[in-house]
Amino acid sequence: MNHIISTFENFLKPTNSFFKFLVVGIINTCIGLTVIFFLLNVLHTGYWPATFLGNAIGAAVSYILNRKFTFQSKTSVGKSSLKFLLVILICYFGAYSLSDLIIDSVFQRSALKILTSEDASVLLGSALYTFANYLGQKYFVFIR
Repeated sequence: MNHIISTFENFLKPTNSFFKFLVVGIINTCIGLTVIFFLLNVLHTGYWPATFLGNAIGAAVSYILNRKFTFQSKTSVGKSSLKFLLVILICYFGAYSLSDLIIDSVFQRSALKILTSEDASVLLGSALYTFANYLGQKYFVFIR
């Protein structure tokens, strides 16, 4: 039990990489979602181009901040940027495809629709993407 408590306390420390990743994630997610919703709702761009461009911009911010701030990585920019791109693409297509399927299924059965199915899919996809992206960056891209 003490091990679980100490692990939880360590997780909450501001120096914890997941905490830092979430702070960086808030920044790049706000930037990415702003771009996505602007493209979807103002310019009426389709779901895939809007989410791809928004995530690409958020990913650029994420790479810079996570490399320096979150993981304090010493790996070469060339090597880590290629791995980063691979993780981002896998997480992007996996998370947003899965969220699109889940939301379409849920929205077909739901009478209460507060958001459009596209907007709900973007929000769920963003959450799935964040979790998968952290694991990929920590254990594949920015390993020490």
